[in-house]
Amino acid sequence: MDQSPYSSLRGNASSGGNVLNVLGLLAICASLGIAFYYQLALKELPCPLCLLQRAGMILMGIGLMMNVRFGVKAAHYGVALAGALATGVIALRQVFLHITPGDAGYGSTFMGLHFYTLTALSSLAAVAGIALLLMLKSWEAPARDPAWKSAGGKLACILFILLVAGNLVSTVLECGGGACEDDPTFYQLLGK
Repeated sequence: MDQSPYSSLRGNASSGGNVLNVLGLLAICASLGIAFYYQLALKELPCPLCLLQRAGMILMGIGLMMNVRFGVKAAHYGVALAGALATGVIALRQVFLHITPGDAGYGSTFMGLHFYTLTALSSLAAVAGIALLLMLKSWEAPARDPAWKSAGGKLACILFILLVAGNLVSTVLECGGGACEDDPTFYQLLGK
C-alpha cells in the first residue's frame, strides 16, 4: 500500500494542476466569448491581426485542453506556451501600429484598454501562469485521473470546442475564401 504524502493526489482529478488547467481553459473561453460578444452583438468585425490573436488563444486553449483530456504533460504546456508567445507577438505588433500620437486605435475598448493591449498583457500573464503550472507539475505527484473525469473539465472542453467552431464559422463568413480586409465592415459570404 502506497503511504507517500502524494498518494491522495494521484487518483484525484481535482489535483492542483488539473484544477488550474481547467481554470486556464475557462479563462481562454471567457476571452474568446467576450471577443465574440463584441463581434456579434456590437457588430465589430475583427481585423486580420485580431483573428491571428484569436488563433493564438485557440492554440493556448488546445494545449490546456490536452492537459485536461489526456493528463498533464510538459509537451502540452509547450503547445500552450507557443500559443501564448504567438498571441503576445501579434498583439504587440498591433499595439505598435497604434502607438503613434493622435491614433485613436482600432475598435472599442474594454476596461479602458483596446483588446490588443489587453491581449498583450494577458499573453504575458499566460506565459507566467504556464511557467507556474510547469513548476507545479514537477512538485506535484502525477494524477492518475485527468481532469476530464470531472464535470468541470468536460464542461470547459465542450465550451472551448464550441467557441473554436463558432470562431471558425465566423471567420469563413467574414473573409470568404481569400484574405480578410484590413478594416472589415461586412461578412463577405453574407454580403452585408
